[in-house]
Amino acid sequence: MRTLLLLLLSVMVAGFLACTAGKQYDLVIRNGVIYDGGGGEPYNGDIAIDGDTIVALGDIGAASGAEEIDAGGLAVAPGFINILSWANESLIEDGRSQSDIRQGVTLEVLGEGWSMGPVSEEMLDQLPLQQTEITYEVEWRTLGEYLDYLAERGVSCNVASFVGATSCRIYVIGYEDRQATPEELEQMRALVREAMEEGAVGLSTALEYVPAIFAETEEIIALAAVASDYGGLYISHMRDEGDSIFEALDEFLRIAREANIRAEIYHLKVAGESNWPLLDEVFKRIEAARAEGLQITADMYPYTAGATNLSASLPPWSLEGGMEATRERLQDPAVRRRIIEQLRGSEWQGFYRAAGAEGIMLTGFKQEELRGLIGMRLSEVAQERGTSPEDTLIDMLLEDESPINAVYFLMNEEQVARKMAQPWVCFGSDEASLAPEGVFLKANPHPRSYGTFARVLGKYVRDEGVLTLPEAIRRMTTLPASTLKLERRGALEEGNFADIVVFDPAKIQDHATFDRPHQYSTGVVHVFVNGEQVLKDGEHTGATPGRVVRGPGWTGAAEREE
Repeated sequence: MRTLLLLLLSVMVAGFLACTAGKQYDLVIRNGVIYDGGGGEPYNGDIAIDGDTIVALGDIGAASGAEEIDAGGLAVAPGFINILSWANESLIEDGRSQSDIRQGVTLEVLGEGWSMGPVSEEMLDQLPLQQTEITYEVEWRTLGEYLDYLAERGVSCNVASFVGATSCRIYVIGYEDRQATPEELEQMRALVREAMEEGAVGLSTALEYVPAIFAETEEIIALAAVASDYGGLYISHMRDEGDSIFEALDEFLRIAREANIRAEIYHLKVAGESNWPLLDEVFKRIEAARAEGLQITADMYPYTAGATNLSASLPPWSLEGGMEATRERLQDPAVRRRIIEQLRGSEWQGFYRAAGAEGIMLTGFKQEELRGLIGMRLSEVAQERGTSPEDTLIDMLLEDESPINAVYFLMNEEQVARKMAQPWVCFGSDEASLAPEGVFLKANPHPRSYGTFARVLGKYVRDEGVLTLPEAIRRMTTLPASTLKLERRGALEEGNFADIVVFDPAKIQDHATFDRPHQYSTGVVHVFVNGEQVLKDGEHTGATPGRVVRGPGWTGAAEREE
């Protein structure tokens, strides 16, 4: 009997080898160290790709590829997912997505609070005023139309987006500080419903900013409940990340609970040195919510500074009505005095107080004559001008006629490492995807534009051991993919789309700094998006195979991706 079984086994093996000997795939990546995204130990093997799909992994025998790449000694992983991307406009300017593709990012998830749709006719009049270095015509009206517009123009990465509660509020109410009427709330809910059916991955909020700050919790719950009906995620820049972080966290958890929705915290942090000791309690409250059964996750960027507009330092009441209304207020001496009093006092506990004038770096201006100030701290400009930091802040906003880009130093390295150690935390750049050329050189972005994912893998995995490499890859791939309920993305599995990154764990490194941010990361060798190579031997191929990745509520064609 044993002899018969061995004979049958040998016949089966011979048959398999005979079948595979003549098999030819479109592409074979050979001899890689395969990290499938699940967090387990890697294994040596090959990956075979036909068209846009992974069709075989492991030992593919004598089969060959029309094209073959030797990945000997290199890590082969699923393409990384940037769950917090601000490439909304940069991909219009340059669809190659260079700074992220060169780090292995194959999916940009857009829409933190604001999304590129819906757009009303009234909003169209304001959009040109909000554009700075990158200018464009708005050729869409809904979020789905914008995503299709990007894909049709040609992008190297895949794209997905949340629908922004802020955008829905502006569409219906504008920038007014008031609550929505029942009829207006139903209009906003209808906009969320439309976006979810067009493929939005969920609802996002940025409650620390005007006009979102004017919305009460009940309004957000009502909108999140619509996203929940479609299986979407609620993701939030919470109402406060500093002195009132516990109240903001309580609100966030209440929204998740009452809307019955999975929820993620954008760029988890405790801002301001006096608040750093609160991080342990933040972790405890999140863990308690998870133990309760709430599906709570978070994301982060691996830096001690955040970035937003300089105008975000102003108290919310001064920003009501939009940019033109704000400019008028800033020119009123009485209003100006009131703002300065609040910036210097404890009444307004915003970004200015958390970072201080010494901790605010100016990174982008609209007016050419002010761009010489890029890279300076607010305190340095104030000293140079002989005015107070508060007066300098207001003067620059008036002179530039824009919100002005700024970096805020709010955290420390210990916080970064401790957040990274949490198993429910993934990663997002919270920046655009850029290139050190053309219009992008007119401003200094936060270095996370060029370095987020490489910094995690180099500094925090290889050099400091905060995470293991398999775990870091899980956080960049299967964790965000499962959080977003994406189909056939985020893992190296047969039948999945061939979004693949090949990199050298010993060499991957970020190079961008706050003083010199326009520097590509290195160490990523090859990148494939939907089976097409967009990075070859570290250089961009110019290919633009990116697609729209749609959320679970999409009501389009039966085939979920085009």
